[in-house]
Amino acid sequence: MILMKDIIRENNPILHCKSQDVQIPLSPEDEKALKDMIEYLFNSQDEKLQEKYGLRAGVGLAAPQIGLNKKMLVILAYDEKGNSYFLPMVNPKLISYSEELTYLESGEGCLSVDREVKGYVHRPRRVSVDTYLYDKGQLNHVRLRLKNYIAIVFQHEYDHLNGILFVDRIKKDDPFYIPKNSTPIKFENDDE
Repeated sequence: MILMKDIIRENNPILHCKSQDVQIPLSPEDEKALKDMIEYLFNSQDEKLQEKYGLRAGVGLAAPQIGLNKKMLVILAYDEKGNSYFLPMVNPKLISYSEELTYLESGEGCLSVDREVKGYVHRPRRVSVDTYLYDKGQLNHVRLRLKNYIAIVFQHEYDHLNGILFVDRIKKDDPFYIPKNSTPIKFENDDE
């Protein structure tokens, strides 16, 4: 079981390295690592387990965050309309993205970053991804079209596979800069 002590923090050089492709079919070690990442996200979103094990809630986790420079990531999140997404990905590849940008008004956070970082991260509002999705021991090759909040979560985790942290994407001299083609994500429960 992955605990917070197992999550690699931002000063570790492994988070700034590019990840390698994962061999298909998965080795037993890679499959175990992916299952452990899945388990962490489910556990981190359970209030009782959060408290019992001192877990920080997460909506995504990438293999470099547990010390593996391999192209694996998991998303377990609800989008702005309340739809749930469970996407355990192996060898994801971003194949296209929109010019239209979006961002989270609250800013982004990361299990590997223990400090609050103020500023906006502008990301493409829509992305297309080629990936293998893991499902009950099987890998299925799919092309996904992700948008809005789930696209942000994907790009945040995908950045980890390329050695980039969200803090690297905040404009240092103007952290709250908003380009003309960027609008914030609005969640259905947000006050209008």
